[in-house]
Amino acid sequence: MTTYETIIYEVRHGVGFITLNRPDSLNALNTRMIVELRHALENADGDKDVRALILTGGPKCFCAGADVKELLSMSPSMDAYYRYFAAARELFCALEKLSKPTIAAVAGPAMGGGCELALACDLRLAGENARFALPEINLGLIPAGGGTQRLPRVIGMGKAKELVFFGTPVDASEAYRIGLVNRVVPSEQLMEVAEEWACRLRNQAPLALQMAKAAVNQTYDAPLDRGLDYEIRCAVSLMLTRDREEGIRAFLEKRKPAFTGF
Repeated sequence: MTTYETIIYEVRHGVGFITLNRPDSLNALNTRMIVELRHALENADGDKDVRALILTGGPKCFCAGADVKELLSMSPSMDAYYRYFAAARELFCALEKLSKPTIAAVAGPAMGGGCELALACDLRLAGENARFALPEINLGLIPAGGGTQRLPRVIGMGKAKELVFFGTPVDASEAYRIGLVNRVVPSEQLMEVAEEWACRLRNQAPLALQMAKAAVNQTYDAPLDRGLDYEIRCAVSLMLTRDREEGIRAFLEKRKPAFTGF
C-alpha cells in the first residue's frame, strides 16, 4: 500500500477510504495533495476489490479550499496559475468520472475547492457541523475547479448564482434544503452512515452501477432522445452479463444476489 504525505488511503471490506490529512492547514489543497489524490483515485479505479469510495476530511474539517500560502508563493505568471488550476480541474474530473460510486462525507467547512471536491462526488453526506461555500468572489476571484459549472447542475441556476455571487456559506440544513447534500446526520454518526451507504453500494452489481453512473453523467446535458438511446445501449449490454443472470436467479430463489462484476 502506498504511503502518502497529505492523505490517508486504505481499503476495508470492499470500500476505499480517502482521508485528507493536512489538519494544520485545514486540509487545504496544495499541489502535493492534488498529485496524491490523483494517484489514490487511480489505485481505487483499478482495484477490483474496491466497489465504492468514501472521501472525507475527518471530524472537524473537510477541506478549506486552495492553499492560499502556496498560491502566494507562486511566480505571478499566467502559466503558473493556469497549471495549478488545470491540475485541480483534472483531479475533480477524475473523481467525477471514477468508475466506482463515490461518497463525500463532509464534516466542518467545505470551502472553495473543498466544496468543489464534494460536488465532484456522486453522493454527499453532511454532518450537522458541515458548512459549504464558494467564497472566491470575496478575494476578487471566481471558482476555478468546476464550481460555476457543477453547482448549477446540482442545485439549479438561480441558487448557484446566489452562492457564487455573494460567497456566503450555508450550513448543513440549508445545504440539504437546496439539494446540495443528500442527507444530514449527527456529526458523530457521519462516518457510520457513510460506511453503511458504501456497503450498500458495494453489494450492488458493479457493472450496473458503473453503467448507471455513466448514463446519468454522460447524457445530463444531451438531448433526451440521445440520452434514451445511450440508456438502452447500456441496458442491453448488461443483459449479457453473468451478474444479470445472478440477479434474476437470486430474485426467483428469494435470496441475496452475489454479484461478481462479470
